[in-house]
Amino acid sequence: MLTSVFIAAVSLALFWMAAFTLWWQMHAWRTPEVLASTRFSSPDGDEHVSFSLLLPARHEQAVLDHTIQRLLESSHTDFEIIVIVGHDDPETTAVAEQAAARDRRVRVVVDTHEKKNKPKAMNTALPHCRGDVVGVFDAEDQVHPELLAHVDHAFRTTGADVVQGGVQLINFHSSWYSLRNCLEYFFWFRSRLHLHAQKGFIPLGGNTVFVRTDVLREADGWDPNCLAEDCDLGVRLSSVGKKVVVAYDSDMVTREETPGSLMSLLKQRTRWNQGFLQVYRKKDWRQLPTLGQRLLARYTLMTPFMQAFTGLIIPLNVAIALFLDVPVGIAFITFLPAVTALVTFVFEVVGLHDFGKQYGLRVRFAHYLKLILGGPFYQVLLAGAAVRAVWREQRGRNDWELTTHVGAHLDEPATPRQDVPVTREDVPA
Repeated sequence: MLTSVFIAAVSLALFWMAAFTLWWQMHAWRTPEVLASTRFSSPDGDEHVSFSLLLPARHEQAVLDHTIQRLLESSHTDFEIIVIVGHDDPETTAVAEQAAARDRRVRVVVDTHEKKNKPKAMNTALPHCRGDVVGVFDAEDQVHPELLAHVDHAFRTTGADVVQGGVQLINFHSSWYSLRNCLEYFFWFRSRLHLHAQKGFIPLGGNTVFVRTDVLREADGWDPNCLAEDCDLGVRLSSVGKKVVVAYDSDMVTREETPGSLMSLLKQRTRWNQGFLQVYRKKDWRQLPTLGQRLLARYTLMTPFMQAFTGLIIPLNVAIALFLDVPVGIAFITFLPAVTALVTFVFEVVGLHDFGKQYGLRVRFAHYLKLILGGPFYQVLLAGAAVRAVWREQRGRNDWELTTHVGAHLDEPATPRQDVPVTREDVPA
């Protein structure tokens, strides 16, 4: 009897967790008004904000020059690019210095820390920033020329301390997991982050994030020991009441590529998960003023624990329902998480269709098939990364596992179609 009660309780908990996650994932598509509110408003042509754009680059000589050239094409005129390179990375340094020699708007800052990571590199550059706003990009980013103009307008019209733009992995055809990885980003930046900003608690994205320079310096920059320095900065700024605005337009997003191998993806997700655990342990989120914000923060930052737990418990639940003699009602309850997963799959199929429309990409039947068949395997990978993150955190292993980039996203179409919303008829109830 106690075993049945335990199984039922765990299954119901998993069901509600999955249902909440799905509901938050659908936030942007609840009404046409909500969808419209998630976009940038059109700039008025005035320039009142100057930008210092940080570009940390480590062993990124293959993609760095392209990113610098894209940034230099910006229609906004008041910006500088600060490329941060390691003292032990001569190949990337050579690319950065060549770019600086060609254009005076590019400067190179050398990070001399013995142990390198992204937050240390950005903190090295922060004292050199001259702009009103500090923006962060990754070395492989493909940035739209009009983005800074839109961000300038967003700061002036909303009174924001932070503006988070959209980031989109684009090479969905590269592999079965790339397709799912692209869709994850689509839901996260298109929808989920808007909900977090609305609630007053947001784990910022790693790039295309813009922070007023005085606010950033007041916060002492980024935590040099955190593996998710973006999440940590967002939590700290949310906790002291700074205003964060999120805006997403398919034609304004910063385009990136997915990790080039499953092992690279596993290590990347391990780093992010471990970073979330570190931010949770720091307890800055406890300063949030309302109980609802603190509950959202706790739930979000504990995601690695929940992913690790669900990855182990769901197969066990299914096995119990199929092979053990339990009451019919209990067996039915054990399948509730699977029902939620099925509804999520339906919404993902609709999302993939919308993703293809918004970015002018041809989504074939084979892609939908890969999306569905690859779902369970992708969840196993995420659960594995979560378990690995918990293990590394318990062992005190905090080394930065670098994700390499080859520019797989640079051959994609440069001009997406107009933003085509998912209609109510398209979204599963």
